[in-house]
Amino acid sequence: MLHNGNVPSKKKIPFSIKAPLQEYLQEYNRSTTLPVHYEDLMRYTTSLPLLDQEGNDTLWETVYYNQSDERDIHDALTYIYALLKTDGDVSVMEHLTVSRIDFCTFGNTHPFRVRIINRMNDNYDHFYVKKADASRVYGLELEDLLSPNSMMYLVDKNTLIEEHIVGIPCDDFIKRNLNDTEFNQIRIAKEFIKFNERCFVRLLGDMRSYNYVVAVTPDIEGSQFRMRAIDFDQQSYEGWKSFYLPQYFKENNPIIFLGMGHMSAQTLEQYQLEERSLIAARVKASQSQVADLFEVMINDQISFPKKVKGLRKELAYHHKNNIFLECENMGSIVVTNIKLLLQKDFKQSIAEQFFKIKN
Repeated sequence: MLHNGNVPSKKKIPFSIKAPLQEYLQEYNRSTTLPVHYEDLMRYTTSLPLLDQEGNDTLWETVYYNQSDERDIHDALTYIYALLKTDGDVSVMEHLTVSRIDFCTFGNTHPFRVRIINRMNDNYDHFYVKKADASRVYGLELEDLLSPNSMMYLVDKNTLIEEHIVGIPCDDFIKRNLNDTEFNQIRIAKEFIKFNERCFVRLLGDMRSYNYVVAVTPDIEGSQFRMRAIDFDQQSYEGWKSFYLPQYFKENNPIIFLGMGHMSAQTLEQYQLEERSLIAARVKASQSQVADLFEVMINDQISFPKKVKGLRKELAYHHKNNIFLECENMGSIVVTNIKLLLQKDFKQSIAEQFFKIKN
């Protein structure tokens, strides 16, 4: 669990998207003009609790609109889905319709979840409409650039559109899927080590079991597992190191215990190094875009001075390197952490070769 009595801020403070980040989003086709915004969806007239298959309250509410508004909102959301999935090819809209709009009553972002259904085969998909937050946008971009997962999202002013990330919520996965073959248990533990490393390298925090999902793919022998973050609000926001290591959250303990039972310290280090090597390769493949993103990030504010001072002090102690004490904001800390972790086990300087950033 988290050390030193630290707990996350009760409410994460959102940060607006400033002009430099907006220009970056425009340059890399993340910015667009939307026909409906978050505030428009807040004009619902009534709502009903959404229950799961067992009759339990999901803390989501299905919302309904005036008949005069509903058609326009549904048409706009169908068009947004086409923007997100087919780069605006509206021909796909002919067979698509909005089946349901749900509103989340808990958490920081209070998102809307839109269910789109294909009338031809009754297949459905989801996407989310959220209030834009610079921290979350940086988290989405870092996920897209430094992880094995591509991210589809769009931004227009204060509205953020996100694709649905498919997978089993890890809290459910832990309850139902850990009693597996030893072969699969080893693969689960291995993936958690790699997921833990990805989060720490780029400083994505608060990865309790309900903030990420597990995608399971049947393989020739056993299954393959991929852990994917679904909550990016805590991208380099809080002020202590252990918040960025999923291994310290008690909710993840059942997977930690799997690893302890199946992994040696040498094997763990091997998987950590393997993941850093993959991140370095991704940085190299997207060198220009990574540099552009960090050029913006190190000049932006996505946390508060007290949190910045706390995190840079802990990371300086962790890495035994006082270069962190020179960081003035979270963007600088993230860049410095990535540089050091990628250099740690490589003879050539990853930072000098791949990061052309003034830090």
